[in-house]
Amino acid sequence: MKLWKDDKQLFDIARKELFTALVGDVLDKMGYQHQFLAPTIKPLRQDMVTIGRAMPVLEADVFTEKTEGTHNPLMNKPFGIMFEALDSLQPDEVYICSGSSPRYALWGGLMSTRAIKLGAAGAVVDGYSRDTPEILHLNFPTFSMGGYAQDQGPRGKVIDYRLPIEFNGIRVNPGDIVFGDLDGVIIVPKETVNDAFEAAIEKARGEKLVKRALEEGMSTVEAFAKFGIM
Repeated sequence: MKLWKDDKQLFDIARKELFTALVGDVLDKMGYQHQFLAPTIKPLRQDMVTIGRAMPVLEADVFTEKTEGTHNPLMNKPFGIMFEALDSLQPDEVYICSGSSPRYALWGGLMSTRAIKLGAAGAVVDGYSRDTPEILHLNFPTFSMGGYAQDQGPRGKVIDYRLPIEFNGIRVNPGDIVFGDLDGVIIVPKETVNDAFEAAIEKARGEKLVKRALEEGMSTVEAFAKFGIM
């Protein structure tokens, strides 16, 4: 029997009962052994958690805000189609962006304000974020390499969105689940979501029994033999 009826209920259960390490263990057992983003991608505050469906965004480096004689009209559009990408966010989606070098910030305070209004679940960027005090005040779950004020305006443009991207060598497809907490950000492929989260919830509830047994004095050898969890 399925343990949730829709994404909202699944995400509520995940926030209350799960953590990325546990989901990663389950994906390992399923043969998906390379699903964590690089450990340099961290929440701006330790208690930030994000979980939602991926809305992938492709960024590219540029070297001027506008280019004379360009063959590509996008080169004369500040930020490319970043505003269109941001405005397309749906409730419980995560803005997840890669493709550029880490020379500038890919996320900021005004973007967070708009994302909150749209009901988005968080932002995960392969680079820096800025306006850190504002984002912390807004309490919008943001995962990045940290704070760095340099603007993307003359340095980068969004060139597409809602398409497959790679982030630290990991494929991220629209509709995959992005789950991030203090220990990292994991990508759960959409075709594995039901099996992965059912197993993760079962494991989380089983670990509570193991913890109780250890607290009562059972050895780790005995506990693993009895519960098969450690």
